[in-house]
Amino acid sequence: MASLITQVKSKLFIHSSRKSMHALDGAYASLLHGRSLDFEDLRKYEYGDQVRDIDWRATAKQGTPLVKRHRALRMHTVLFIVDTGRSMQALAYDEKPMKDLAIIATGALGVLALRHGDDFTVVYGDAGGVRRRAPGRSEGALEHALRTIDTAIRESAAPSARDDLLSFVTRTISRRMIVVVVTDEAPITDETERTLRRMRVQHDVLWLTLRDADPVLDHATGRIRSDVDSRWEVPEFVQGDLDIVRELTAQSEADAARLVEVLKRLEISHASLDGQDDAVPQLLRLLASRSGSVRGANARL
Repeated sequence: MASLITQVKSKLFIHSSRKSMHALDGAYASLLHGRSLDFEDLRKYEYGDQVRDIDWRATAKQGTPLVKRHRALRMHTVLFIVDTGRSMQALAYDEKPMKDLAIIATGALGVLALRHGDDFTVVYGDAGGVRRRAPGRSEGALEHALRTIDTAIRESAAPSARDDLLSFVTRTISRRMIVVVVTDEAPITDETERTLRRMRVQHDVLWLTLRDADPVLDHATGRIRSDVDSRWEVPEFVQGDLDIVRELTAQSEADAARLVEVLKRLEISHASLDGQDDAVPQLLRLLASRSGSVRGANARL
């Protein structure tokens, strides 16, 4: 099997440009590390760096923009909660495997964590059980974690159990972590909301929704689509029925609105990922918006 980290890194660079990676780096550093007065070194300015970090004296002397790097106040642990139940075997909104989108989302943030000296751990599972990988702080450990997620989703025969995963974390992990929930569009339950309220007190939480492919399309396909959980096949003649499409879209939008309302009330950051090609820009917008919120809060102190 080809390296999953290599595949993830290829998504971090758009048209062979490093701008997307540098922008993600800057947003991650600003959001999660805070600022330390412990000077470390100088390096060349890169897209996404904060202007306030530029060392103007060194810049004038060298004739090229240089920024000051500061040693982080402390290391963080990023905890990924990844739903690996049977529903994750479905297609994402871009009509590509949702499993691969889950790996890209987890891998991209995992790579950022490693680049900034943080470690990570993964909690995953389905109705058949919840499991946790030991913390890691190397690309080798991240590669093994991504392969574990890939295998768990591919071989799962049990339904998703998102509430069990969230409950496991609130019951067993007390040290404050940055928790990233990676899951599909299944409607949240009252139990989900109660557990998230507890989790939000213990941890800093981000929620990533992987959007499902539409079960009924607005055009005929000539192919039979089926639900991975129920195995119910959507008749081909239903494809292109605009009345059904509108009804399903309204239900999906209502479920999404309910999720957004709950997460906003609990002050949990959220991003909805449509597919592999848009995942990095959507993650960047999430981190940048959180970074801006943190700076705004600090300015009010």
